[in-house]
Amino acid sequence: MLTLFSYPELFGVADNNPFGLKIYAFLKLCGLPFRHEHIIDTAQAPRGQLPYLLDGDEKIGDSDVIIAHLIRRYGLTIDDGLTVAQRDTHLLVRRVLDDLYWVMSYSRWKDDQFWPQFRDAFLATHKDMTTAALEAARDYNFKRYFYQGIGRYEPDAAYARGLADLGVLARLVPQDGFVFGAKPTSLDAALYGSIANIYVFEIDTPLRGFVLEHQNLVRHCKAIHAAIAA
Repeated sequence: MLTLFSYPELFGVADNNPFGLKIYAFLKLCGLPFRHEHIIDTAQAPRGQLPYLLDGDEKIGDSDVIIAHLIRRYGLTIDDGLTVAQRDTHLLVRRVLDDLYWVMSYSRWKDDQFWPQFRDAFLATHKDMTTAALEAARDYNFKRYFYQGIGRYEPDAAYARGLADLGVLARLVPQDGFVFGAKPTSLDAALYGSIANIYVFEIDTPLRGFVLEHQNLVRHCKAIHAAIAA
């Protein structure tokens, strides 16, 4: 059976990282049976990053590579109806979500205004986690943010970048249905991974405030959440 290794759940979503939640939603939408293992240690992960998928003896990392692998190996038809232009849009939106990830992560780990709420929620949900371990993870993330670049931004400038990303998504997501029609595609799974990790978290960052003001984003998030709940 397929096994998904990803970060722990939080605030009722299956993974507190957008990329792991994206794969979780994709697997559910496609009806593929799988085991879900929540881990934090990335030592065994390809490139030292989560999520990764174990398919037999094959270990696959990177969420886009995982989805491409699953579509190819299991003949999945979730994206079959997409045009070339829609596939181009798909790629561009995924790149926007990559950018949004850094701002979302910054809001949790880097911004002193919201870090205590994230830390306390994590500790309350996962009793085996220690404050020292989270502080060590925070120090590690500070280094990641610095070298990626977002860590050199002041909060207002960082959030301006994330809000610009969300603005694009708010203009893309329709009031009804899914991005490319009546049925979800893998892009809807990717959007859910990111938006749920902002909307569902009870931490009122500027990013969450924007999502709450755009009911099309809220509706889309709830629709995917309901579709994968079974």
